[in-house]
Amino acid sequence: MSSLAATLAVVALLAAGCGRSGSGDTEESRGDGNPTKAAQAAASGDFGDLKGICGPGDAKSAPTQGVTADSIKVGVFSDVGFTKNSEYGDTAKVFTSWCNAAGGINGRKLVATVRDTKMMEVRQRMQDACKEDFALVGGSAALDGLGTKERLSCLLPDFPSQVSMVPNNGSDLQVSQTGGSTYNRYAGYYNWLLKEAYPKSAGAIGVISGDSPVVKVLSDQAKEGLKATGGTIAYSDLYPATGVSDWTPYAQAIKSKGVKALLFYGDFTSLAKLEQILTGMNYKLDWIDANNNAYGPAFLKLAGKALDYQNNLADLSGVHPLETASENPATQQLLDLFKKYAPDAHVTLPGVRAFGAWLLFAKAAKSCGDDLTRTCVYEAARKESAWTGGGLLAPVNLTKAGIPLDCFNVEKATSKGWEPADFKPDKGAYRCDVKQYKFTGNYGKPLNLADVGKSMDDVK
Repeated sequence: MSSLAATLAVVALLAAGCGRSGSGDTEESRGDGNPTKAAQAAASGDFGDLKGICGPGDAKSAPTQGVTADSIKVGVFSDVGFTKNSEYGDTAKVFTSWCNAAGGINGRKLVATVRDTKMMEVRQRMQDACKEDFALVGGSAALDGLGTKERLSCLLPDFPSQVSMVPNNGSDLQVSQTGGSTYNRYAGYYNWLLKEAYPKSAGAIGVISGDSPVVKVLSDQAKEGLKATGGTIAYSDLYPATGVSDWTPYAQAIKSKGVKALLFYGDFTSLAKLEQILTGMNYKLDWIDANNNAYGPAFLKLAGKALDYQNNLADLSGVHPLETASENPATQQLLDLFKKYAPDAHVTLPGVRAFGAWLLFAKAAKSCGDDLTRTCVYEAARKESAWTGGGLLAPVNLTKAGIPLDCFNVEKATSKGWEPADFKPDKGAYRCDVKQYKFTGNYGKPLNLADVGKSMDDVK
């Protein structure tokens, strides 16, 4: 097993295979809760096809921790002190500024506190949140499972941008837009790759993963999903979490094994280096799954000319592409809000999911009226059977934890930018004919309230 420090070096870049980019900010940030009356009157609480998500009201009571007649205090988990990526804090700033300018939630202003885990301090920050916050909204931590027991013990609801570790993925009192750990979220993507787009690649798939416990689970699940789709793993290898000085041996192994397709579970900086060597050897694969960790401008810059030779793909799992925002009103509105409230911040894939989580929380909280309790907000969110975040996402069924994703969408990386691949969408920007696959391997299970001696009857 690699050292803890080495493990973290990779995990910080992976966190459930999702991109992390943005400007650095290691300080706590809070939403602006004091818009002028003129600004409040002019602001709209509508987002996408969601009407009146935020707005004035006549809340008068303080029914539970973190909720007063004037405000709602929520926590936002982030590894910003370690990664220097402030996407969750940026998104919290944008959403709370916009929502508070429209009047808040039934008149209560949102106050968001970034809980900076600095990678290693998940449990400590969860203990802080347990003392002050009403709920957790729009955040994520690579080692999130280290604080799940504490969160359930203090009965704290969670509306995350994304989840990482199995103990947290699909745990109780959590409403996640990304599905759970029971089903293969990439089932539709793999089926398209191996049975439609590149069937000749199915017999020679390679998998390279960073050597860390968290990444190993993701890699093992991917292998099971590929095999279930008819794929054969011809090459599998790990690379040290501390990094690789020379990727030539890996490239040579890929060539010698006749690998035609590659899944890379690691940081995209390393992938870019590997691809440059493969390209220099004139070895071209049918496809490379860069995973959506690479979705963004940084990977394009690092990979350079290799992108014109290698075929890099990424499944966004039902998030509308940012580069086609003009075709989707909700995505364009999100970009406009960032431009207004956080003009120096970068909009990222996790940031889009985070904004969707904020919308979900706000809609549920609004429905509770003056009696805003944890039970009410959690149960209200669970009623969403076709949640789209106002149009930011493909429909997701949130009525139960762990329900699989029905839709997927694939992006292709080119030297000119990211663009939708030819994956034959059948519902707008998405393809929603996924044949679901439930994992059979033992990868652990998410924690529930009973594991900490609690039940929903204890949630207030």
